Formats: sequence, C-alpha cells, structure tokens
Amino acid sequence: MAVTGWLESLRAAEKTALLQDGRRKVHYMFPDGKEMAEEYDEKTSELLVRKWRVKSTLGALGQWQIEVGEPAPHGAGSLGPELIKESNANPIFMRKDTKMSFQWRIRNLAYPKDVYSVCVDQKERCVVVRTSNKKYYKKFSIPDLDRYQLPLDDSLLSFAYANCTLIISYQKPKEVLLAESELQKELKKVKMAHSSDGDCKTQ
Repeated sequence: MAVTGWLESLRAAEKTALLQDGRRKVHYMFPDGKEMAEEYDEKTSELLVRKWRVKSTLGALGQWQIEVGEPAPHGAGSLGPELIKESNANPIFMRKDTKMSFQWRIRNLAYPKDVYSVCVDQKERCVVVRTSNKKYYKKFSIPDLDRYQLPLDDSLLSFAYANCTLIISYQKPKEVLLAESELQKELKKVKMAHSSDGDCKTQ
C-alpha cells in the first residue's frame, strides 16, 4: 500500500533531530540524496515547517523549497532582502496545516467572498482557486496525497474568507492521520540534541 511505502521511506531515511526555541527540528536524508527538514511545535507536535532540497545533476546543493510554513523572503540577492522585495500588495500564498486539515492561506485578496470558487481538478490532481471577476487564478497540488497515492475528494475541501485572506482547508483522510501518528512515534525514537549541544545527533 502506498501509505505504508512513504512511511517506510521516512523510517529508512537517516534522521537527525534538534530541540531549539520550542521547536523540534528533524532533518531527513534519503538514499537518493534528497533532503527534507521539518519543524514541529514541541508541545503540540503540530507541523510548522516542511522544506525540501535536492542536489543538481552536478552534485551541487540546491535552494530549499518550502512546502509548509511561511515563504522565504523574495529577492534576497546580493543587495539584501531590505533593498529588493516583493510588493506587499501582491497575493501571498502559504501553507499552514492544522492537526486535522491541510490548510493554505492566500493573503492580500481584497475581493468579496462570493467571487471565490475553490474546487478539485481530478484530472490534474490539484486544487483550483478562481474568482468570478477573473482577477485571480491559482492551482496547486497536495504533495502529501501524491506521496500517499490517495485520491482527491471535493467533499473534504472547504474555504473561508476574512481580513483579505482566503483560507482553504482540506480535511486529512484517515490514512494520513494514521500515518502521521505513526511518524510521531518513530520520531520519538530519534535521539534529540539541544541547541546548546552543537551539532545534531544522527540516528
């Protein structure tokens, strides 16, 4: 079963863990050279950050790609982020999950709630957000469902709108909740370093 397959690959990955600033930080190194870093709230075990990094064909480390959590500041080039940055008026898309749902927030959308529609595109396996005034359109996948090879279900999708922010929620299927619970048990076995200890300990 695909759910078991992804869980097994997490179990097999080389893991290091660090406790810092109330966050449990876990780094995974997969046999194919991919890296994944996650940060959990120490008290609630809620996922705060998940990011990926892959090596280029020449073996150089690429940039971290954020899957869950606040997006990295744009334009952080040689002039520094304070000199080149994205307009604060542009829509900002980010994912911030809860215990029971995958959740995305799109900030800086000033249109009334009734212009938004959110639906599942089964053919492309993604969620589509559009406005009836044709001012905004976005589609995005749910990587977790792809990794677990689970179908997308329109009935699990909902959205709310407040303070110029569209909040899209997708209720986690029971298979995902079970796998996340199993992963938390697995992570408890990883020796935890504290930020004062220096380098992370490897399992």
